[in-house]
Amino acid sequence: MKDKPLVSILINNHNYAGFLPDAIDSALQQTYPHTEVIVVDDGSTDNSREIIASYGDKIIPLLKPNGGQVSAFNAGFAASRGDIICFLDADDLYLSKKVAEVVNALGDRQDLGWCFDRLKFVDVNLKDIADNKSIPDHYAGTVREYDLREKTKQGKPGKNFPYSSTSGISARRSLLQKILPIPEKDQSTLLNETFLIFPSLFLSKGVVVYKELGFYRIHGNNANATTKDKLRPARISILHAYWIREKFPSLYKYTNCLMGAGIGVCQANGGIEAQYQPLVQSYLSSVTLPEKLEIYVRAGLNFVKSKVLDTTSRSA
Repeated sequence: MKDKPLVSILINNHNYAGFLPDAIDSALQQTYPHTEVIVVDDGSTDNSREIIASYGDKIIPLLKPNGGQVSAFNAGFAASRGDIICFLDADDLYLSKKVAEVVNALGDRQDLGWCFDRLKFVDVNLKDIADNKSIPDHYAGTVREYDLREKTKQGKPGKNFPYSSTSGISARRSLLQKILPIPEKDQSTLLNETFLIFPSLFLSKGVVVYKELGFYRIHGNNANATTKDKLRPARISILHAYWIREKFPSLYKYTNCLMGAGIGVCQANGGIEAQYQPLVQSYLSSVTLPEKLEIYVRAGLNFVKSKVLDTTSRSA
């Protein structure tokens, strides 16, 4: 590699004071030396800000009102200087070799815009969760290149592709400049790392590092990992469908799939909530008749699937 790029580690935090020191320490203890650590506190009401202050000039603190995870992504990226950006949720942490592995995987290939790595699922005390296997044996230890641009445009990036959570996502600045900032409207607070992942797959080739380079904590406050709210995934689907199509119209086949899924699950569980109805109506009014029919068919299939799963869970 000709030059050693600066890597920005962006930690997003909201009321995770109990985990935050582990995340910051893991970022500061990277074997790759050319890093900056930016900690974005998204309006915490616990003692997170005191913890952040205790690190002094070892980190770059950004203290902002609560606006949701993507607002923290936006703020952290705007303050960053790195050629490569690594994202880290405050309740997770990196292995010390994480950044070095990402830099080596991307190398000098400017056509590789993103890098996803695998995370080890652990409990609150970092103990392995039994029967978790995030890497197929035949891929273990490898770095594989992917070009899913056309498949993503067609709405089918691949069921077996190893999608990552926030703490396994890294990307070049040149790619993120095309994605960020993510919309920060009143209804968009549930937007999450999906807004980083699918536009990345659409815009650039990338690599997956089939090594566990961090820890993903499973605990009582993991919104997506532990929620029993059946409508939360549907809300997220509707929001991503609307806002991704707004920013990337070419991804309409993918967003139509999301919108259909979101509508179907909502209808199976009491209907579309009032605050999301304008987004759904606006979306449907902007598509062609064949697209609208496709969305309704997909909504119907997801309605039936949701009802069947509900019946199965009740009888179990």
